[in-house]
Amino acid sequence: MPLQNRVDPFGELFAAPVRGTLFGNRGGRFHRDARTLGRRRWVSRQWICCVLDFKGRQRDVWGRFYTELFFLDEVTALAAGHRPCFECRRKDAVAFAEAWAKAGKLPKRPSAPEMDDVLHPERLDGRAKRSHRRKIDEMPDGAMIVLGDGPHAVRDNSLLRWTPDGYDARKRWPKGVAAEVLTPPATLAVLAAGYQPQWHPSAGRLTSSPP
Repeated sequence: MPLQNRVDPFGELFAAPVRGTLFGNRGGRFHRDARTLGRRRWVSRQWICCVLDFKGRQRDVWGRFYTELFFLDEVTALAAGHRPCFECRRKDAVAFAEAWAKAGKLPKRPSAPEMDDVLHPERLDGRAKRSHRRKIDEMPDGAMIVLGDGPHAVRDNSLLRWTPDGYDARKRWPKGVAAEVLTPPATLAVLAAGYQPQWHPSAGRLTSSPP
């Protein structure tokens, strides 16, 4: 039986047999000894997304140390409120922080805790997912919105419909329409400043042909 360790763009955890392309955690362990969940969904403000394999390390998933989570891709992880890990994805994490500094016109790139302090209230409204509304025309590639039949990722002036197994449909966005945005505002600014997130391969297959 799959564990309840997949993360959707709303930040909710669900069970699925396919693991996705990235994994991460939320600052430590919050699962029970029986490898089930209670009410907790995070330990600290350090919500990260990581590579699946790093220096050959072996993990006992939902063992003693922390609650491993899995994402379809980085676009999904960013929508859920995570950021790149500075250990296993240092190059990406530095690029993310530099885009953060560029977006905020900061004199130097912020530290991981400084970014976490901004992201945490943007990702949560109490225990629930915090979202906000913006016009679709203003969304950078890699943003995740809710429209019609569920979450959609913005890419190449199109909307790609998200599913647990990949993106399965493409449509052009309706101009001038406001939508519920799942990606935190600070992360939207990072994307707009040039950060390139990792996409699931299905996104490339959809955007390589006319909608």
